[in-house]
Amino acid sequence: MPRYALLYLALFLGWGVLSPFLPAVLAEQGATPGEIGVILGAGLALRLAAMPLAGRMADRHAAPRAVLAAALLLAALAALGYGAATGFAALLLAGALQHAATGPVGPLPDALAVRAAAAPGARLGYGRLRGLGSAAFVAGTVLAGTAVGATGAAGVVLWLHAACFLAAAAATLALPAPPPLPSLPVPGRGAILPLLRLPAFRRMLLLTALISGSHALQTGYATLRWQEAGISAAAIGWLWALSVAAEILVFAGPGPRLLARLGPGRVFALAALAGILRWSVMAGTAALPAMLLAQPLHGLTFAAQHLAAMAVIARQVPPEASATAQSLYATFGIGLSGAAMTVIGGQLYGWVGAEAFWAMAALCLLALPAARGLG
Repeated sequence: MPRYALLYLALFLGWGVLSPFLPAVLAEQGATPGEIGVILGAGLALRLAAMPLAGRMADRHAAPRAVLAAALLLAALAALGYGAATGFAALLLAGALQHAATGPVGPLPDALAVRAAAAPGARLGYGRLRGLGSAAFVAGTVLAGTAVGATGAAGVVLWLHAACFLAAAAATLALPAPPPLPSLPVPGRGAILPLLRLPAFRRMLLLTALISGSHALQTGYATLRWQEAGISAAAIGWLWALSVAAEILVFAGPGPRLLARLGPGRVFALAALAGILRWSVMAGTAALPAMLLAQPLHGLTFAAQHLAAMAVIARQVPPEASATAQSLYATFGIGLSGAAMTVIGGQLYGWVGAEAFWAMAALCLLALPAARGLG
């Protein structure tokens, strides 16, 4: 547990110091708003493409730790490249390298941790690890804001990010070898198609795409919704903090117990019901008391859903395909659905305003029969 905790702490701290300030870094290096959009959009596409490729490589060569450590090292060096780049072409190249390297950094730690936690007699709690990661991300944003305020330059976050990712690479190499687990007969180490033939895995991807994708409108437009309703900037910050606190609480506390008692299918259903309630409230009102009740539902709509997905992977996917499975989950379950719903949700919000949240509630409603079929 301590070695995995060190990995998650360094990893999510690194995400936290860079993610909120990357657009500011690009602007500081001379990129225009339009160029920033191109750099980030191209980076997202490369990240989504890199995830399944890296997952398959890790499984094919039975080397998830080596692939993860190499990705972390490359990502740290590529992030420093932002500071040396001048001009759009150089920034685009640095962004391409950094995003392609960070693609595997999302799913591979979960592949290692979920496999270790599922081993007989394991004393590793994945929920506590993931909760620690969420807390470290928040600490990283605070650290980055303090550092930028003290130095007056957004570029300082690049060095903080690189230091955290180098520490995460070292922690990865110090992890114990993944334990052997009983496996299902899936031919082709690291192959993608055999995984997609597993009914439970396909259904899990569908459920994740529906429930996780429904968050896209919240991520992109909740702040605008609250500003239009006259909620102060300080209160908006606390609303976002409240959702993260609920996420950490579910990961570290009742989430694993709920999963053990109800099973993945019912936890997915619970997350979908929470999503229906959460997005219906967002569609109907922006009153602060209602938001204070709706935001904690993030603990169910995100954290509980994620724990259920990890349980399906642990129980249904053979261990020699775990990295590929995690990469497919991150790519198709979360990444592509989030990107698609961000575009579609933006159009809906432009047409009907906050009533677009009814569409997000409808996505969660569609998830209910699929969750029932998961069992």
